[in-house]
Amino acid sequence: MSDGLPALREALSREDILRNYEQIHRVLAEGSFVLSVYEGHLDGDHVSFYDLFRIANRKIVEHWDTVDPVPPRSEWVNDNGKF
Repeated sequence: MSDGLPALREALSREDILRNYEQIHRVLAEGSFVLSVYEGHLDGDHVSFYDLFRIANRKIVEHWDTVDPVPPRSEWVNDNGKF
C-alpha cells in the first residue's frame, strides 16, 4: 500500500480482499507507540494480524503491520500457540 490517507481509503474499500478480524488478543501502548494483535481470516486463511502505530498530536503518523498464518494445532511445536 502506498503512503497517505487516499491510499489507506482505497485499500480498506477493496472488496476483492476478504479480511475478518475475529478476536483481539492484545493492545499494548508505550510512549507514542501502540501495538494491536488480532486473530482472524484473510481470504479464507486463518491468520494473525499485528499492527504497530506511532501516534503524534492524537493522530496516527506511522503504521507497520504483518500478517502471518496460524498453523493448525497439529503443527504447533509447543503448547503456547500463536497467541
